[in-house]
Amino acid sequence: MDKAQIRARMRSLLTEISPDERHMRSLAVCRKLAETREFRNAQLIMLFLSMENEVETSALALQAWKDGKSIAVPRIHWRERQIEPVEIKSLDTTSRQGSAGLREPVQGTVVSLGLIDLVAVPGMAFDRSGYRVGRGKGFYDRFLSQGDFQGLRIALCFHEQLIDEAIPFETHDIPMHMIVTDRQIVRCGR
Repeated sequence: MDKAQIRARMRSLLTEISPDERHMRSLAVCRKLAETREFRNAQLIMLFLSMENEVETSALALQAWKDGKSIAVPRIHWRERQIEPVEIKSLDTTSRQGSAGLREPVQGTVVSLGLIDLVAVPGMAFDRSGYRVGRGKGFYDRFLSQGDFQGLRIALCFHEQLIDEAIPFETHDIPMHMIVTDRQIVRCGR
């Protein structure tokens, strides 16, 4: 399958998950990541602000703050097709619905890429080698390929989004170090 076919299949699968089930399974994903040494060792974690049908990351942000960690979230610069990491102190007062249905921070401090220890990456599908199918705009691949960023790349998804067949990739596609689902953790060997 090509990426467009994988996206279509995943959109269909994800719409079948009820809001209550999505919430419970999101908590399982967050709990699994929070129990890893990678999460425990990280001081500055970049999380995505969840869109509909994605893993809800709010429990992970709350756990990080409880553990004394800092949280950054993406601010999107559409014209430049860039992500800017912005540190936030609360989920309640810092997000608004931006373009394409993305939630973005209203306020916060831009952080240096070199300070980010771990980035939670969304996507439509992931294979066991760590390659992903995103939404097709390349924002995360551009962000993760910047030389100043040296942190861990960790996918958060539901188990249906982890597929056994290899995802077609190009040289600019950046693989994940780890994939965390509601059922398992896959370390991608990089």
